[in-house]
Amino acid sequence: MPLGEQVTENIHVIDIENNIDVTRNFNEVEIRQSVEEKSNPKVSAASREISIEQAVQKVRETYNSGVTRCLKWRRKQLRNLYRMYEENANLMLDVLYQDLRRSKTESLLLEIDYMKNDLKHVLYNLDLWTKPERPDRDFVNWLDQVFIYHDPYGVVLIIGAWNYPLALSLLPMAGAIAAGNAVIVKPSEISPASARFIVEYIPKYLDNDAVIIIEGGPQETTKLLSHRFDYIFYTGSTNIGKIIYASAAKHLTPVTLELGGKSPVYIDDTADLEMTVDRILWGKFINAGQTCIAPDYVLCTKEIQEKFIQKSKRILKKWFGDDPQKTPDYSRIVNNRHFSRLQAVLDASRHKIAIGGKYDPGDKFIDLTILTNVDVNDKIMEDEIFGPLLAICVVKDINEALKFINERGKPLVLYVFSSSEKVHKIFASHTSSGSICFNDTIVFTGVHTLPFGGVGSSGIGTYHGKMTYDTFTHRKSCLKRNFFSVGNKLSSLRNPPYNEWKLRIAREVMRKKNIPSFDFFWPVITFVIGCSITYYMLNMQKVQPEVLNGTNATIYS
Repeated sequence: MPLGEQVTENIHVIDIENNIDVTRNFNEVEIRQSVEEKSNPKVSAASREISIEQAVQKVRETYNSGVTRCLKWRRKQLRNLYRMYEENANLMLDVLYQDLRRSKTESLLLEIDYMKNDLKHVLYNLDLWTKPERPDRDFVNWLDQVFIYHDPYGVVLIIGAWNYPLALSLLPMAGAIAAGNAVIVKPSEISPASARFIVEYIPKYLDNDAVIIIEGGPQETTKLLSHRFDYIFYTGSTNIGKIIYASAAKHLTPVTLELGGKSPVYIDDTADLEMTVDRILWGKFINAGQTCIAPDYVLCTKEIQEKFIQKSKRILKKWFGDDPQKTPDYSRIVNNRHFSRLQAVLDASRHKIAIGGKYDPGDKFIDLTILTNVDVNDKIMEDEIFGPLLAICVVKDINEALKFINERGKPLVLYVFSSSEKVHKIFASHTSSGSICFNDTIVFTGVHTLPFGGVGSSGIGTYHGKMTYDTFTHRKSCLKRNFFSVGNKLSSLRNPPYNEWKLRIAREVMRKKNIPSFDFFWPVITFVIGCSITYYMLNMQKVQPEVLNGTNATIYS
C-alpha cells in the first residue's frame, strides 16, 4: 500500500507492506494491472505505524516551513490538479468503471466535470477569498482598525468515501490546499482502482512534501487517527463518523463529518406527477442508488402511490429496457459485502415489491426495485438503504408526513414535491435537515454558492464552492490600535484609580449605539464630484463661445 513522495515523472514510493523504497515509471496499463493483481499481504503494525508517522511528520514540517501559505504555491498546486483532471480523464473513467461499472455519462457529469468546475470556481475567486475582511466597528473602536485574517488550520486529514471515490477525496483536498494547508488523503479501499489512481497520479502533479496519499484500510485509518491533526474531514457512514469524532476529541481537533441518513421525499396532489416520478427515479437510481443524498423513502397518499408505480414502470422501461442488467447505463454494487446487505433487505420485504426485485450475486447486480406499503418496522426502514431500492410509505396528509419525518434522525436532505408555496414554507420551517430541495433531487449540489452538509446524525459542517475554502480556514480576528493622544486619553478612563465620573464616561462610550453604516459614503461623494465636474464642463461650454465672440469683436472693431 504505497505512499507517493516525489514530484517527477518517476514516482518514489514507500512500500508500506515491505518497508522498502521502490522507484519506477507507471503508465495506464500498469495501473490497471496493479488493480487486478492487488493483494493484501500481512504487514506488522510496527512497520505500518512508522511509515504513517513519517508521513505525518513530513507534512507537519512542510507546513511549519510556511511554503503552503504562499498564494503563488497554492495556485500552482490547484492548476496542476486541474491539469491532472484534463490529462487523465479517460483513465479516471476507466477506474470508476472498474470500481462501480459506472457509465461514462454519470462519471463525467457527477464526478469528473463536477471536480473540474469546482476547481475552476476556486481558481477564479482565490485572490478575493484570501484578502483580509474589514468588518464594521463600534463607536468605541472608531479610531482603530479591525480585520479578519484567513489562516490555514495546518495539517489536514481527509478520509474519502467509496461511492464517489475520486470527488469525495480530491474535492475537499483542493479546498484544503486553496486555504493553505498541508494535506494527508486516505482514499477508500472499497474502491481499489480509484484509490490506486489517486496514489499513483497525485504525486506526479502535486508537491509531495505537502500532499501525501496513504493507501490502506481500517488499520491504516486507525493509525492515522492516533496522530494529532489540525483538522479532519470525513465522508462516510454515521457509525464510522462517531469513531472519527471520538478520536478527534482526544486532541480537540475540529472536524467536518459528511455522513448520510434516510433522506425522505414528500409528494402531494398538487405536484406534476410525471415530472416528479422522473426526477425521483433519476436521483434514486444513478450510481445504482449508492449516493448519500439519494431519495431513501417516499411519503404520499395511497392514490399517489398507485399512480407513482404506474408511471415508474413506463419510465424505467424507457430508460433501461426490459432487462436493466444488459444496459451499459446502470451501475453495479461496489462489493460483495454491500451486495449481501442489500440482498438481505430485499428478501425481508419481498412480498412488498411492486417493481423489480431481481438480483445476480455473480454480477453484483440488483434490479431497480420499488416497494410499496412499507411499514416503519420493515427492515428496509432500519438504516440508510444506499442501493437501488426505493420504499414508499403511505400517509394520510401533510401533518402525518411531518410527524413521520420529525420522529426520526435529521436527514442529510429533504425532498418536497408540491406546487404549493404554503407547503414549501411549512416544510422549510417545521423540519430540520442538512438541505431541503423542492421539486427535484440531487441537482442542488451543483450550485456552488449553496453549502452542502448535514445536521445532527447526518453530519457536522459544510463544504462546496467557497464553503470548502471556509471549512479549512480559521478566521483570525485582529484589532490594530494607534498611538494617537486622543485615543490614549479616552483609554485612560479604564485605568485606576476608579471613580464614578470615569465609570459613567466609560459606560457611555462603550454603550452599544445604532450607528448608521457609512458604506454609502464614498459612492455618494463620487456621485457629487461627478455631478460637479459635469456641471462645470457644461457651463464652460457656454462661457467659452461668449468669451471668444467678445474677443473677436474687439480685434476686428
